[in-house]
Amino acid sequence: MVWRGSIDTKDRIFGALVYSIPLYFSFSLGQFAVNYLPQFLVVLIKIFLTPLNILYSILPFANFVIFFALFLLVVRNEKLRHFVRFNTMQALLLYIALVLLQLGIGILSINFLTIVLGSIIFILTLAVCIYSIIQCCLGKYPEIPSISDVVYSQVP
Repeated sequence: MVWRGSIDTKDRIFGALVYSIPLYFSFSLGQFAVNYLPQFLVVLIKIFLTPLNILYSILPFANFVIFFALFLLVVRNEKLRHFVRFNTMQALLLYIALVLLQLGIGILSINFLTIVLGSIIFILTLAVCIYSIIQCCLGKYPEIPSISDVVYSQVP
């Protein structure tokens, strides 16, 4: 059963929190770019990512466990509202894209190019995650070109 009715506060919060996963993963790519961001933004990002950082440090194979837990327990659970499942799937697809991009950057092994590409990927991911979090807090579906189309086809 798909619930596309009203979106309550806990759905908005959970929908926004799942975007911490791609943001956390891209944070390591953009260590150079972080130095040029406003300090208050860096502090906000670190506060937002602290629970995930603790979870990743405690749980072995955290990437694997969290990915499959979210996919199997949230995305494929038709008892949950469509808004929550949509945002979870979209965050997971962003995460997969980041993993593939990081693999591609790792192959390059040119320091300057790696720093530049990592910084660009981090800034773009930061912008997409901030946009998505704001949209979730407003109770709207964040529309990311190409990714949202795939999510709509995968989440009935």
